Amino acid sequence: MKSRWVLAVALGLAGVALAGGAVHATPPAGLSQVLLTRGTNVSNGTIPLHVGTDVAMATITVQPGGSSGWHSHPGGAIIVVKEGSLTVYESIGKHCEIETYSAGEAFIEKPGEVDQVVNHGTVPYVLYVTFPDVPAGASPRTDVLNPGTCPGQ
Repeated sequence: MKSRWVLAVALGLAGVALAGGAVHATPPAGLSQVLLTRGTNVSNGTIPLHVGTDVAMATITVQPGGSSGWHSHPGGAIIVVKEGSLTVYESIGKHCEIETYSAGEAFIEKPGEVDQVVNHGTVPYVLYVTFPDVPAGASPRTDVLNPGTCPGQ
């Protein structure tokens, strides 16, 4: 009887923990994403991708005042800014690094890098993004809790 009670309490606490994470995640605002294509890597090329993982490509548009929400990418991301400008707030340990990118520039997000991308401009920003090394069939994006390292974000 006691072991059933302990199991029930443990399962209840696990459910609260899981629900709590979902409630506090920072979802995107003013963001639209269009999947352009997705395919499974079947080659042994020179770029370090694992056979059987997916490569996905998308366009992402964020309206003025919008943001990506705090997130990471399991296989990283290669981003080309087509239009507008954006500011990346990256949480590294206990500090925040801030970088701004504009149309015609490109940048890379490392696998597992935790950041939020914000449109402080007056026009939408448009990105072309390649997500390499995504676990087969999984999302190329992982929502995360606000790490609290970037004031105001």
